[in-house]
Amino acid sequence: MSSMTTMNFWQPRSMRIEAIQPEIDGVFTYDLQLTQSAEQTAYQFLPGQFNMLYLPGVGEAAISLSGDPARGDIWRHTVRVAGRVTDTLAQRRVGETLGVRGPFGQGWPIEAWCGKDVVLVAGGIGLAPMRPLIYELLRRRTEFGRITLIYGARSPESLLYSAEYISWKRGGIEVQTTVDRASPDWRGPQGVVTLLLNRLPLLRPEQTQLAMCGPEIMMRYTALSAAKRGVSDQQLWVSLERNMQCAAGLCGHCQLGPMFVCKDGPVFRGDRIQPLLATEAL
Repeated sequence: MSSMTTMNFWQPRSMRIEAIQPEIDGVFTYDLQLTQSAEQTAYQFLPGQFNMLYLPGVGEAAISLSGDPARGDIWRHTVRVAGRVTDTLAQRRVGETLGVRGPFGQGWPIEAWCGKDVVLVAGGIGLAPMRPLIYELLRRRTEFGRITLIYGARSPESLLYSAEYISWKRGGIEVQTTVDRASPDWRGPQGVVTLLLNRLPLLRPEQTQLAMCGPEIMMRYTALSAAKRGVSDQQLWVSLERNMQCAAGLCGHCQLGPMFVCKDGPVFRGDRIQPLLATEAL
């Protein structure tokens, strides 16, 4: 769980919208800041965790944190407009407030990856929950071997955070991107992410950790491709997005087999989750 120890993360806190950044079509990044400045240093999160964003009279939505975990003053959330809560949020403006509960969930097991090669595979908006992980790996770059990001989107215009790829590469992460539908000026690969994974040299498959987030069908095929390359389910980590409504495992909306994504995840090791990835969400 979170490293936050001095605050009750079940209680909604008032946060002010400090900035709104349009990312791609229908996707916006919100920079939120606690209205009580004295609380800012107590609010911390781990890469992979999520918050419940609360709009009075509308409802709550579970949204992954997508900013730098080293910045306690700004809580960044990248949101796709896809329902009542997110549609209402898209109508909010800078300076307005909303409620935030969290952070919740299990984050990426970064400490267990030290000394190993790391492959990150993301699809679509699945790059958002992975961005805090990228920031942390960059900050601790010397503690890991080769780090590769494989990212796929529907089109070049759908690639998330494209302005940051150069800085990630300069920091020591190999970035490979692919699209389903190429535009006339696209010069990169075209196809699914597994094509790039199959071509990626794995010099130490037994010492490679693979983290993935995106459409579940993408993650299923990525796991199959990884297994063929010598990466076992125990070396796989997935971040799931299900219908999380309470963040406590009480409502049952995000139940997946014997587990609840909100409290047992959203990050799971492959051998725990692989048999359940074909289970449809409620």
